[in-house]
Amino acid sequence: MAAGNKLAITGGRVIDPAQGIDRIADVLILNGRIEEVSQKSIGKIPDGYEGIDATGLIVSPGYVDLHTHLREPGQEWKETIASGTKAAAQGGFTTVCAMPNTDPVQDSASVVEDVIRRAAADGVVRVLPIGAISVGQHGKRLAPMGELADAGVIGFSDDGNPVSDANLMRQALAYSVEFGLPIINHAEDKKIGAGGVMNAGAVATRLGLAGVPAEAETAMVTRDLQLAGLTGARLHIPHISTTGSLAALRSAKELGVNVTAEVTPHHLTLNDQWVFGQRGQVPDRVVLESYDTNTKVNPPLRSRADAEALVEALSQGLIDVIATDHAPHAATDKVCTYNEAAHGINVLETAFSSVFGLVDAGSISLLRLIEALTAGPAAILGRDIGSLKKGFTADVTLIDPGSKWVVKPEEFASKSANSPLGGVEFTGRVVRTIYQGETVFELNSRVGARA
Repeated sequence: MAAGNKLAITGGRVIDPAQGIDRIADVLILNGRIEEVSQKSIGKIPDGYEGIDATGLIVSPGYVDLHTHLREPGQEWKETIASGTKAAAQGGFTTVCAMPNTDPVQDSASVVEDVIRRAAADGVVRVLPIGAISVGQHGKRLAPMGELADAGVIGFSDDGNPVSDANLMRQALAYSVEFGLPIINHAEDKKIGAGGVMNAGAVATRLGLAGVPAEAETAMVTRDLQLAGLTGARLHIPHISTTGSLAALRSAKELGVNVTAEVTPHHLTLNDQWVFGQRGQVPDRVVLESYDTNTKVNPPLRSRADAEALVEALSQGLIDVIATDHAPHAATDKVCTYNEAAHGINVLETAFSSVFGLVDAGSISLLRLIEALTAGPAAILGRDIGSLKKGFTADVTLIDPGSKWVVKPEEFASKSANSPLGGVEFTGRVVRTIYQGETVFELNSRVGARA
């Protein structure tokens, strides 16, 4: 937005959990920053402002994703910063945190600074890099954490390579205290889950696939919580997925451990029955189509009981935030046997719509859902985003709660289409995303043309 430009988003239902706002109001933007959220809508565009009529829409802060794979540098055939941030904008996200499993790994200031430069040049939303815990993500020796912090990382993670050495993990947590940044350790004991490709249980048995016990996650979560308590460090648990992990998390929080946790949209809304390839239905007989490789993710889709427990934990605030774990893959990574397929689901563009159904089902309030996508992750980052507070950067997401649409992965802005949600109809859709006062996504030029 050019200097001096003014934008008014009028007549929408403004929901900003950080300020406790839920009312029909106008949002005024000046020079790319929030100028005001009015006490009520005046019903017209103020003089001198460009206008967006948001009547019938929900107006919220732009979403913040703590867990995104942008694949650049090194795997640009799967995703790039340009395509990944476009996908983020289509999903209503104005901030994404880029995981370090690039090639080369984000384990040095030079690589982190390169990602920041690329994002400034090619990204359409904010990209915040995450640094590696260990050199090369090999779990042998610590990466230069001070150097990475100075370069601008927002936390440390070895992504899908969990730090199995407990002493190295203790050291990482202890060093991180100096920088005030969280350690984000993939919660999996690889030895317990060795060889598994999906959740251990009746579905895996019927399909003849090796299962990963829930205890593989819970054991690592429990260890890391103990070490976080020992060191006083900030621990962030990614993609939590089991009832056992929830019990350990609850106990640790009650003891005052400095821990936060995220859950993905797919672990909230899908379960291991989706591996059958029938959108959650159990087929009468198993055929080749029953092995939907687009459902292969780590941690695996768990049982229906686990998914229900996760929804309840998110609603109660035990789980702090929703993060996508957007993991785009090329077709060759998924057009293969289930055992050979890569782990990961393409999520950014379907994230909000998939979890919005939980509101309609009465499982979670709309205010809490938006909080988990905005104020919650912003608080973990400690940045002035995720809210429509005066003076904050004007990152805004507009949602049409009544819009019905069918997921067509082949039409994603992402370079990849590995989603198990193809053909699924959702109600509720992001229709416009504004980043720093500029529209970076608009669905069919529909918004702003409303009478």
